[in-house]
Amino acid sequence: MDEKDRKIISMLEGDGSLSGRQISRKTGMPVTTVHNRLKKLREDGIIKKYTIELDHKKLGKTFAALVHVSCNYDVLRSEKKDQHKLANEISSLPGVEKVYIVTGSTDMIVRVRTSDVEEYDRFLFKRLQAIPGITDTQTFVIINEG
Repeated sequence: MDEKDRKIISMLEGDGSLSGRQISRKTGMPVTTVHNRLKKLREDGIIKKYTIELDHKKLGKTFAALVHVSCNYDVLRSEKKDQHKLANEISSLPGVEKVYIVTGSTDMIVRVRTSDVEEYDRFLFKRLQAIPGITDTQTFVIINEG
């Protein structure tokens, strides 16, 4: 990876919807060069996917929280699960944006978004805490996303 690749990546980090032609115009690189570099960056796994940033207020999903999750590994073993399988199970729940497996006093951090605190309450008690192997949760409400 060289400076030209870094420039392409930087541009895509700012706006993932840029086309090869737009990147070409902004960088002065030929379109075929940009196309070939993008293809190589994807093949090498440097660019894994393109994504979007949503306006959650317009979608009616204004409540956001980080949930620290602690696990009981004896229960997980009896369920024939490991931390990664549990994280995948949590990821599939409605409202879950991201699951991070972390070190420290908690095992995972889950980023959740719902329409309001009542919907979050149902998510927490009827879905997340109902999963075998989860022993404790601690919620941190996101006040501002800067």
